[in-house]
Amino acid sequence: MKQLVLILVAAFATATLQAQGLRDIKLNQPNKDRGASLMKALDDRKSVRAFSDKQLSDQDLSDLLWAANGVNRPDGRRTAPTARNNNDIDIYLVTSEGIYLYVPVGHELQPVVAGDFSAMIADNQEFAKEAPVYVLIVSDYARFTGLPEATQKQFGALDAGMVSQNISLFASSCGFVTVPRAFMQRDKLKEALKLKDSQEVLLNHPIGYPKQ
Repeated sequence: MKQLVLILVAAFATATLQAQGLRDIKLNQPNKDRGASLMKALDDRKSVRAFSDKQLSDQDLSDLLWAANGVNRPDGRRTAPTARNNNDIDIYLVTSEGIYLYVPVGHELQPVVAGDFSAMIADNQEFAKEAPVYVLIVSDYARFTGLPEATQKQFGALDAGMVSQNISLFASSCGFVTVPRAFMQRDKLKEALKLKDSQEVLLNHPIGYPKQ
């Protein structure tokens, strides 16, 4: 028992050190009047692989995350559909300072780990390192209780695609650029995020302003 307590204390201390310098962030209220019409956003939607070094504002980040998978109804349901309403998708925002977990209920960011993880996300695609921020889309298959593993993974992939499309449409509507990517160093990111075995990083979106 004593050994277990020591292990837990050590794990907590490590997590604290990793997130050192980061803090909880209460996001601005999303601006729901922002952006072009849906048809215009669809017309403009495209994958772009070049980014300006201009940073996203606090309002930009708030609107991006809400559009991706924020709460849009009093009962807590989200902007992106989810199989069986199991809400298997978690979104992580990656900045130059570190990685944050987006909490839709409360519309806030919780620090996970400090540091620059752009190289893990870019992997062997150098263009991705230019983006000021990234959105990681993670599915927790365990939330699909009572289903075969193959079905859990299928539903997780579908839900990740829904969130990815929300991000792409937000970008095209509001003057940002992005590209959905499956390339990344998944194992290293999973370790950095301290994910469970049932959680998998499925997609990432580098996102920023267009390069002039």
